[in-house]
Amino acid sequence: MTILLGVLTVSALASVVLCWLNIANTRELRTLQSQATLINNNKAFINALVNESMEYSKTHHEIDPILESVGLKPGKTTPPPTTKPATK
Repeated sequence: MTILLGVLTVSALASVVLCWLNIANTRELRTLQSQATLINNNKAFINALVNESMEYSKTHHEIDPILESVGLKPGKTTPPPTTKPATK
């Protein structure tokens, strides 16, 4: 009888510990899901802003230096100087 009581006690304690771990992990999951949602929303907003900025730059070239400085548009490259071959 005392062995069964001991097994019951250990089982009850294990159930409490597992229940607590489940609650803690569920809280962490909810926190991480809300952070992931926030990150995805920010990413969508930034992508929309980039797309609108690129469309705007097609008609308003004044924004090009800003887009070039953040790497959204390649900088204006100057053609390499042409060198004449040496003649004798």
